[in-house]
Amino acid sequence: MKSFAILIFLVLAGNFQIAFAQKFFTKEAKVAFDAEGVMDDLEEIKANTNTAVCVFDQSTGKMEWSVLMKSFAFKNALMQEHFNENYVESSKYPKAKFTGQIDNPDAVNFSKPGTYPVVVSGQMTIHGITKNIREKGTVKVEANGLLMDSEMMVLLSDYGIKIPSLVGDKLSNEVHVSIHAELKPFKK
Repeated sequence: MKSFAILIFLVLAGNFQIAFAQKFFTKEAKVAFDAEGVMDDLEEIKANTNTAVCVFDQSTGKMEWSVLMKSFAFKNALMQEHFNENYVESSKYPKAKFTGQIDNPDAVNFSKPGTYPVVVSGQMTIHGITKNIREKGTVKVEANGLLMDSEMMVLLSDYGIKIPSLVGDKLSNEVHVSIHAELKPFKK
């Protein structure tokens, strides 16, 4: 009877670890954007951060992302100040968030290394406004984790971010966003 109880414990512990290993995490995801307008100017309107957080559940395909708006770094400190104070109002809306899932999780063989195309959909919140989005990306399965990449276009006007007419030619309403995350198995 004692051996049977130990066997049950080992099976349950093994199943718990398998289920637990299906979650992946990073707090060092990279997000970059380019908001250059049509006017040919010497100033780049680009920024990036490498402190975005992502949690991904392999068993369900669900994911959550969060990035602090003040973590975006610009080459020009004044541009960074304007971004935080005048455009995204970081004090009032400190985070951008995405909650969604991989629509085609069966397209990814998580037990076989390789790069797999995926479609992700969900809700993105920027500047206090939430919109449904659907974008393409890739999941690269590696021996020690996952790499997730995506690129998308975001319209500032969709999120209530106004561009003053004074800088309308320098700053585009359509912003190119790229995302790269190296996720590792989640450990308590």
